[in-house]
Amino acid sequence: MTERDGLYGPASEAWALNREAMLLLGAGPRALLLQLAHPQVAAGVADHSDFRADPWARLDGTLRSYLRIVYGTGTAARAEIRRLNALHRTITGPTYRARDPELSLWVYATLVDSTIEVADRWLEPLSRSRRAAYYAETLPIGRAFGIPAGLLPPDLDAFEAYLASALAADGPVRVGEAARELAHVVLHPPLGPVAPALAGLPPAAYAWTLWPAIGLLPPAIRRGYGLRWGPLERAVSAWLVAGWRAWRPILPAGFRQMPQALAADRRIRR
Repeated sequence: MTERDGLYGPASEAWALNREAMLLLGAGPRALLLQLAHPQVAAGVADHSDFRADPWARLDGTLRSYLRIVYGTGTAARAEIRRLNALHRTITGPTYRARDPELSLWVYATLVDSTIEVADRWLEPLSRSRRAAYYAETLPIGRAFGIPAGLLPPDLDAFEAYLASALAADGPVRVGEAARELAHVVLHPPLGPVAPALAGLPPAAYAWTLWPAIGLLPPAIRRGYGLRWGPLERAVSAWLVAGWRAWRPILPAGFRQMPQALAADRRIRR
């Protein structure tokens, strides 16, 4: 892989699966809700960020960081990994360390699994081979985030077994009060920080746009958060996803794809 290609390159599944803005709008909230379902991650977010006041800042920062690693040059991607590792070394508390390998593995797993799930359910069915290829591409990133080789699932089968174990009734992922409080902010974000003119708009007026992301959650996690998933939520979510699928073929790439992906395409053409 060349410096221009970055850590993945234009032939990778990572470049194919992360470019659609609509997909990331589903994968982002899903991954964040899964991360918060781990009590130690929820504690770290609650104690070390202004998440409640401005959840958009965290989501935007996470998205920009993730896309820089996927679509940036080799130098940019490695610099971003070093920056995140240095930042996480400063985040500690009585019950957590952000650089704890187990926590790093869970955060990594939520990003990988959410990308696979949203692409499979909203874009097109992903074959077993494409899923396995994408997971294999992410392994160097997991190691770069400090997850030991002995802890990092070596292939897709092992990764899926890890997810099942983490989400099991006796696993470490259990939605607690801190997670439920933070989830309310995720699903009812204030609009003031991104659109001051809409600061007074009640969350009920736009919270339904995040229902499709709720539908992507594992049922046990959805129940743990106490999130409704009845006929209304299912119908609205299906309508939103169907509308995106109908419009997608006629929308220009510059409108529906992430700017980081488009910039990487231009870089490769040059």
